[in-house]
Amino acid sequence: MLIVAGNDSRGVLYGVGYLLRHMELSEGRTVLAQPLSLTSAPEYPIRSHQIGYRYKNNTYDAWTLPMFEQHIRDLAVFGISGLQVIAPVSDDRATSPLYPAPALETVVGISRLLDKYGLDCELYYPEMRKDYTDPALVEAELKDFESLVKAMPRIDALYVPGGDPGHTAPGPLLNLVERESEVLHRYHPKATIWISAQGFDRSSFEEFYALLKEGQPSWLTGVFFGPQSRDSFETQRAKIPARYRMLFYPDIGHTMHAQFPVPEWDPVFALTEGREPIDPRPVDETKIYRHFAHLHTGFVTYSEGVNDDVNKFLWTRLGWSGHTDPHETLEDYSRYFLGPRIGRDPSTRFADAVFTLEQGWRGPLATNRQIPRTLSLLQQLESEASPKQRNNWRFESALYRATYDALLQQRLLVESQQERSAIAMLSSAAETGSTAAMDAASAALQSPPADSELRGQLEDLANRLFAHARLQLSVSKFGASGVERGANLDHADIPLNDRVWLERRFAEIRRLSGEKQRLEAIAEIVNWEHPANGAIYDDLGMPGKEPHLVRGQGFDADPEMYETAIDGIADRTTEDGWRLSELDYAETLYEYPLEMRYTGLNPHKRYRLRITYAGEDYTLPLKLVANGTLVVHPARLRKSNPETVEFELPSAATLNGTLDLRWDRPDGVGGGGRGRQVAEVWLIPSR
Repeated sequence: MLIVAGNDSRGVLYGVGYLLRHMELSEGRTVLAQPLSLTSAPEYPIRSHQIGYRYKNNTYDAWTLPMFEQHIRDLAVFGISGLQVIAPVSDDRATSPLYPAPALETVVGISRLLDKYGLDCELYYPEMRKDYTDPALVEAELKDFESLVKAMPRIDALYVPGGDPGHTAPGPLLNLVERESEVLHRYHPKATIWISAQGFDRSSFEEFYALLKEGQPSWLTGVFFGPQSRDSFETQRAKIPARYRMLFYPDIGHTMHAQFPVPEWDPVFALTEGREPIDPRPVDETKIYRHFAHLHTGFVTYSEGVNDDVNKFLWTRLGWSGHTDPHETLEDYSRYFLGPRIGRDPSTRFADAVFTLEQGWRGPLATNRQIPRTLSLLQQLESEASPKQRNNWRFESALYRATYDALLQQRLLVESQQERSAIAMLSSAAETGSTAAMDAASAALQSPPADSELRGQLEDLANRLFAHARLQLSVSKFGASGVERGANLDHADIPLNDRVWLERRFAEIRRLSGEKQRLEAIAEIVNWEHPANGAIYDDLGMPGKEPHLVRGQGFDADPEMYETAIDGIADRTTEDGWRLSELDYAETLYEYPLEMRYTGLNPHKRYRLRITYAGEDYTLPLKLVANGTLVVHPARLRKSNPETVEFELPSAATLNGTLDLRWDRPDGVGGGGRGRQVAEVWLIPSR
């Protein structure tokens, strides 16, 4: 006999969910492996996830209400308190070509489903009009707001971001949300009201703190902390009056250019798989959760689809108990969604494969031994699984990621060898002649590519994932809104060496008038990293080739990397004719400086700096100072992207055998705080 009891109907739902997670359910057979006798309650009352039915989303814009209902049921089994929906009007198109129904109809439908299961429905409502100091625009916003909240059968909380998206200053924002709270409470009288300071610059943050402290608005429940917040969670909690609760709004779906970038990520992953890949991060997400757990009273995770499906379930269980081992959650995940066993050997487990996907992103791609092991394990499971298990989109997601990782590794090894061979040909240009050397190098770069079998498997899995989960892994094939929105199938064939740059450079060299000039230009290619004896080179953004970068606190102590150097990559590719060393860069956020430190220099020599400034297409004025006092260059804007510049250093700069470099950007900025980006640095002894 089994008894599931709860303090209320939601408690019974959670109890049933616990039972289902721990039962072995298979065709015609149900087994409870161990007797159960326990009482449990969640540590945090709010354990929620955002669902964005909008064009940008990599999945949900193609879902029907029955698909949303199944997702709600699955998440409820693991213990969510509710879900957050994005208002039909946000920083996006009004519609998506993949919509099975209009946005308003679907948002209202999700609200109705959440009410059906007794779960909270939360509304994320960005204020998108141009100027809320204009009374006419305020009235128009209130009219639209009332129309929406009146149509929704259930709203338990309203979340209004200050930015990301939005752009309203603190004063007009608070005035507007106060009036919206009055409208909301006519239809949903118990709904709580939350705002954020996302996107605010320094002066706006100070205004925000002052308004909360002096006005103490009674209609406001609390503040949520999310991406693009220049003041840390700790700082906000210290400066916001204690009467206001704080919630966490963590980004669990992005891997770079994001709130929690993958630390020291190989730039080939960033270049190809992008910022929104299938990204189970059990170790990182657990660290993030536990790092901030003392500051908040719950969370609503920011997501853009099902690429972060595993992370949602990890956060849900951590919100119930912060001590939950991620291995335990993945075991429950595997058992509930795929069954108690996949294949013949019970020691070969899907949960292990999901866990080790994260290890495939640790360290250099070329030498990572976990990548082929994970793929081999998943391929073994696939060969032994039932058709139902093989066609489960969660299994397909893990296999797609493992296949992509392995394909990249194979291609990188082959294409790196191609480039080494090409450079070897160029090194002999003085003996063979410039034209023959370039011809031989071009031939080496056109050697047969890596095995195409994995590429075909990747394509097949992408088709299956769109059919089974509507995951949009390609713009042209599946209607994704952009490559950056998880459509990384479109980047699976990007060159992983400098082939395009080299061929373009060869074309330029061939047009030079004399053999001497051609040989000198070829020598520059061959000696790119070491243009002179004793030159010191850092490829910033390539974790294994930036020994002089001052890393800072590191991810474990600083998950948001407020005081940690971040390895990033530009929104370009090698197909655009950029070198890999120009595409990747190091950066730091807000006021934290980007720093390099050299030791063991020859105090009797003078040096010059060569720097490649490259990164995102926007440019910010950067200032470079040596040893704390010597201005190498004042604040200057990059003149091109990329741009390589040189500066002579006075002998005093290295007189003690050390050199410290520090890049700064303007103080007080808001938004994401990015833009202090440096791609390459040479320290070259002067002749």
